[in-house]
Amino acid sequence: MSVFQKGSIALITGGSSGIGLAVAQLCLKHQMRVAIVDRNTETLKLASQTLDSKDVETFNLDVSKEQDWKGMKESVEKKFGEVDFLMLNAGVGGKGTWGDSDYFHKIMDTNLFGVVNGLNAFVPSFQKRAMSNTKPSAIVITGSKQGITNPPGNAAYNASKAAVKTLAEHLSFDLREVKTSVHLLVPGWTFTGLSGNYPGDSKPKPNGAWDPSQVADYMYQKMSDGKFYIICPDDDVSETTDKKRMLWGVGDIVDGRPPLTRWRPEFKEEAEKWMKECDV
Repeated sequence: MSVFQKGSIALITGGSSGIGLAVAQLCLKHQMRVAIVDRNTETLKLASQTLDSKDVETFNLDVSKEQDWKGMKESVEKKFGEVDFLMLNAGVGGKGTWGDSDYFHKIMDTNLFGVVNGLNAFVPSFQKRAMSNTKPSAIVITGSKQGITNPPGNAAYNASKAAVKTLAEHLSFDLREVKTSVHLLVPGWTFTGLSGNYPGDSKPKPNGAWDPSQVADYMYQKMSDGKFYIICPDDDVSETTDKKRMLWGVGDIVDGRPPLTRWRPEFKEEAEKWMKECDV
């Protein structure tokens, strides 16, 4: 039985735009009640107007602030009841370099500790309910391909998403005996705020990118299939190419190469040849 059913309660962080908003729309389509959490008051207001439903409540929260989660959880439960579908989707981008502590804190505080705080706030109640509750529940954590293939140029972002992947894997193992399914959502190139699609902007979607609704639909399909890893393709990068890139990265470890060889000039020809010939 799917968590996407009438009467189920969803809580989505980073839910006022992009993929989070698209998943909120998916939940409403299935007659769920939805709590949208975001720190951006402007996009929260726009999301409330866009969704225009009595089954939606918005909450202004910075997910990096651990002390605020308890009060928000209590408010959601008072409004709707216990959460059945938890989506920890809030994330920020940014560029910086070594010695720039603000860069590392900004990204880690939201992308990593925003997830940690959400899990610490809600997972104990999921575990407790599992002893007597037969109602389906699910947790989705939004990762990134950069946390897997690790391209150079944004160490903090990549590290935050690599850590999120590890957290999701451990959570899936730890909840394997209960009725809560766990999923790692890894979008491809998606037209969200991180790629220039700001709410209220009329900028056209780039040809290669997916719309957030495509990611939401793909997530729904893979969750229905019972998949933990939800690695989304896009219109530029196929599922096969994603697999090859991931395998090459693991090969750096297995074959004793230096890290990030896919971007090192001395390995360029070898990597390109392998990508063409590898059969996955």
